[in-house]
Amino acid sequence: MPVFSGIVEDTAGLRLDRYVSEYLGLLSRSQVRSRSMSALVNGKQVKRSRVVKTGDSLELSWEEAENPNVEPQDIPLTVLYEDPRVIVIDKAQGMVVHPGAGNHSGTLVNALLFRRMAAGAPPALPVPGDPFRPGIVHRLDKDTSGVMICAWDAGTLAFLSEQFKTRKVRKRYVAILRGVPAEESGRIKTLLCRDSRDRKRFTVGERGKEALSYFKIIRSWASHSLVLLYPRTGRTHQLRVQMAWLGYPIVGDPLYGSRDRLFPGAAMMLHAKNLSISLPGEHERRIFSSPLPDRFRSLIRILDTRAGRTAASYPRSRVVEQDN
Repeated sequence: MPVFSGIVEDTAGLRLDRYVSEYLGLLSRSQVRSRSMSALVNGKQVKRSRVVKTGDSLELSWEEAENPNVEPQDIPLTVLYEDPRVIVIDKAQGMVVHPGAGNHSGTLVNALLFRRMAAGAPPALPVPGDPFRPGIVHRLDKDTSGVMICAWDAGTLAFLSEQFKTRKVRKRYVAILRGVPAEESGRIKTLLCRDSRDRKRFTVGERGKEALSYFKIIRSWASHSLVLLYPRTGRTHQLRVQMAWLGYPIVGDPLYGSRDRLFPGAAMMLHAKNLSISLPGEHERRIFSSPLPDRFRSLIRILDTRAGRTAASYPRSRVVEQDN
């Protein structure tokens, strides 16, 4: 039975079930009910409707999710690096990371299970408290492509997860935005919480989890900009929400963007280009990189053509392929 304990942070006025789902992100409100979550607040058993206060001591427990029996599937992966403890892949846009509602097959987890089976290794992967996500250290949204690292054993999973938890991992994304930020570079610090009107979305609010990112413009046109994004925290949809909040949504974002006049059918222009992390038993950090996808090159060519420019118009240090 999973358990959680901690101190309630600055969310005075939230019901317990909303605090667990919207602030902690441990369970959805429907899972709070279906998995029979029980709670102690300041040592006393309380109902899910109980309003929590800042400083309350919280202890939670709930039933395990039913094992989904995820099947191995022979799905091609672009492998950037692999050893007996880790695998680093270049996730394709459109690939779901782990099984869930409506996505029980065709996921990265299905592909990892098959790869392990094909190598003659035991079929089980380390599970971080959720049978739907064996071996998954971090995640990328379905429509985001790029570098992901996964673990082949429980010790490696814990080692890598700790680096994400303590913000020692360095990630760099590239994105095409609708519009051009006024500053060439900047810092974005917000609080993110789940949107009360749409459970699939997150929003900037007065309460929530701290989200910190940096951005840098590396090429711009009259209507769009190519930027590097550096998230320092790892909140769900963080970069997508923050760029939209600034007024420069990521092109093709189905949740936080709007129809782009020049690229109405564009896929989401967000790509995890670099990941810097320490591997077990190594003293030097590794940097794993993914090339700029064709969908980016295509839009850049169109924007350059409209502006009467060529790649030669930009110093090599300003072209994202050279900025590693």
